[in-house]
Amino acid sequence: MLTLTPVSTVSYETKIAFLFLSILKFAVGILTNAFIFLVNFWDMVKRQPLGNCDLLLLCLSINRLLLHGLLFLDAIHLIYFQKMKDPLSYNYQAIIMLWMTANQVSLWITTCLSLLYCSKIVRFSHTFLLCLASWISRKICQMLLVSLLFSSICAVLCLWDFFSRSHFLVTSVLSTNNTELHLQFTKFDFFYSFLFCNGGSIPPFLSFLVSSGVLIVSLGSHLRTMKAHTGDSRDLSLEAHVKALASLVSFLCFYMVSFCAALISLPLLMWWHKKLGVMVCIGMMAACPSGHAAILISGNAKLRKSVKMIPVWAQSSLKVRKDHKTEPETLC
Repeated sequence: MLTLTPVSTVSYETKIAFLFLSILKFAVGILTNAFIFLVNFWDMVKRQPLGNCDLLLLCLSINRLLLHGLLFLDAIHLIYFQKMKDPLSYNYQAIIMLWMTANQVSLWITTCLSLLYCSKIVRFSHTFLLCLASWISRKICQMLLVSLLFSSICAVLCLWDFFSRSHFLVTSVLSTNNTELHLQFTKFDFFYSFLFCNGGSIPPFLSFLVSSGVLIVSLGSHLRTMKAHTGDSRDLSLEAHVKALASLVSFLCFYMVSFCAALISLPLLMWWHKKLGVMVCIGMMAACPSGHAAILISGNAKLRKSVKMIPVWAQSSLKVRKDHKTEPETLC
């Protein structure tokens, strides 16, 4: 016999606080990722050559902008439209499905970035590995296109699986005329779709772990070599290792936090009806992309230089406006 779970509601003040934090995280995420996008896009406008790393950062920033938009829509829908006592609306399910697809694309792009770091930084001694590293650095654009194609195929399969089984459940329940049974089947059906869609993230996740592991092993070997020969562990190669690992390890932590928060939010929303817990999970999911974008900016020389130029550009703009205001007075 099915038992009903008590519905947990939140106060009006909690909703306002959650809305304020959602707007704040959305603004921070848009600013950080739009900054990465504009810096690299401006180089394309000026017809400057865009490196492989800059190209991947450009694609990643576009993907993160979409992620922040979806998470903000998720927060708005949770506050004003999704009731705990009601089943998940199709709009809310569509937002979560789109978020899963965009998050998988983000994983693919970051995997390409980790492979690029590995091919550029790690010093291989085996001939096959040297050829493989050279091939990766030359074919990174093709790898990115294949990654996007694979993500699109996974998204189509996921949507087809979800809607086909939803249609089967609707027709079967109409024949049995059991509303409560239909509600429970719908919940399990969407939870299964969530796990099924994230199955496409296994190949890039494993590739990401392997390339990051190779970087860690290379860093340890490099440290031992430097200490044995010079007694000093500071050089450009060490700095490149540390910056690459900082961006990759931080992404791994943010990705796992985001995925676990999304996974926990589903039973909190569908079975346990804990709206406050769902709000906390969505807040954690929204904080992860902007946090990783900030780490990418701090570890990239071109982006750091652009950040330092912002105050100079602001001062020059204010000076130009001031000169324009005082110019008619001097003419008189």
